[in-house]
Amino acid sequence: MSNYEPVARVVDLLDPAGNTLLNLSNDEAADAVASGDPERVRAIDGQFAIMQQCGKIVRMARSIGRPMRYFLAKQTAGPCLIVAERIDEIAECLKHEGLSDQFHPSYTRMVPAHHLIEIALVGCPDPNPICRRFFAPERNQLPADVDAIGKAYIGAVTNECRKWLDGSDSSEPIGVLFSGGIDSGSLFLVLHHLLLERGESPARLKAFTLRIDGNGADAEQAARFLDELDLGLFLEYIDVDRKHLDYRDAIRAIEDYKPLDVQSGLMALALCRGIRERYPDWTYLADGDGGDENLKDYPIEENPELTIRSVLNNTMLYQEGWGVEAIKHSLVYSGGQSRGHVRTFAPARQLGFNGFSPFALPNVIEVAEGIPFIELTDWQHDKLYDLKGEIVRRGVEAVTGRTMPVFPKRRFQQGVVDRSTFDSLFPEDPAEYRSAFLAIHE
Repeated sequence: MSNYEPVARVVDLLDPAGNTLLNLSNDEAADAVASGDPERVRAIDGQFAIMQQCGKIVRMARSIGRPMRYFLAKQTAGPCLIVAERIDEIAECLKHEGLSDQFHPSYTRMVPAHHLIEIALVGCPDPNPICRRFFAPERNQLPADVDAIGKAYIGAVTNECRKWLDGSDSSEPIGVLFSGGIDSGSLFLVLHHLLLERGESPARLKAFTLRIDGNGADAEQAARFLDELDLGLFLEYIDVDRKHLDYRDAIRAIEDYKPLDVQSGLMALALCRGIRERYPDWTYLADGDGGDENLKDYPIEENPELTIRSVLNNTMLYQEGWGVEAIKHSLVYSGGQSRGHVRTFAPARQLGFNGFSPFALPNVIEVAEGIPFIELTDWQHDKLYDLKGEIVRRGVEAVTGRTMPVFPKRRFQQGVVDRSTFDSLFPEDPAEYRSAFLAIHE
């Protein structure tokens, strides 16, 4: 019998600086993941992706706010696990190791948000990861009182933003990716309120709005929102010529091919590029991504896979998809916002910004999942779609004293260009997006 034992090797390409931790140091958060205790991992507040090796056991965990991928390569000496934010980082590492022949993007795996993944590096055959949930919010915990719900929900957003400001450099300005919609509007008002509360100048804050060829419904909406509150001086348009927009750039940035995410990702990329060109040293950007998912504000009629009963009966459906045990769960991409948040994260990260998405944090999602949606809507679509504006408007007023304007929902990519421009920028056939993605790694 041979005494040979394969050597397990781990390559960790994650940059700890990419985490936005609100209550622990990087070392403390790493210890929590290393412990293998889901309760300790749940106690990590912020946006994070953390890998820890304990002998031949590797543990990984992340929040929605930061992607985390891994790939298991085979070598004669033993297995090699590569952990990174991006697919292209894994591909480059394998190339450097002389293992390019093992790579295909479909062989990479995404750590699903809100789960602790454990892999035993024991060689062949491939180890089967153990997946344990560390975040399981209780549903229907709040009273059917929209005022109380709004105060709790926006109060949670405010608490997370307060901690974020505590950990940021107070000499640095803060930009909000701003459309004047419910989420970016409420976030701007919360941050403005907190700066005043801290005795800091609100001039530190700026609302950046994308404008394509000098037009766009979002530009008009953003101006109207701030003007109604006498805050128009904070608005700054970022003008981009449509000839500089190529959906393939977004596919390369977000490493995905889902049309809606590519479309949104392209506009986020254009906005971040414009900010970076104008402000080479800007650091902090905040966004409202996650607000629609929390308050279930997507047109159910546009998705034949969904019904209002599936949306309201399934915990975190929009955040996580159908769940890690589901047949339709993607091992390569995860599901829901756990997959789609890259449309926001990747453009900001690529342009060197420190991004912050408070609506996607577990402490905020926990409040949202406690809302008794069924009792408040009686399974009616129109009541569900109206509910978000009422909750957020009342919450912002309770926290800041301001009554914010509420406009109808509109997707980012539809708010910055008209229909004819949209049609000229994006293919109608979803297969074209997939083909463009696969071409990257040919």
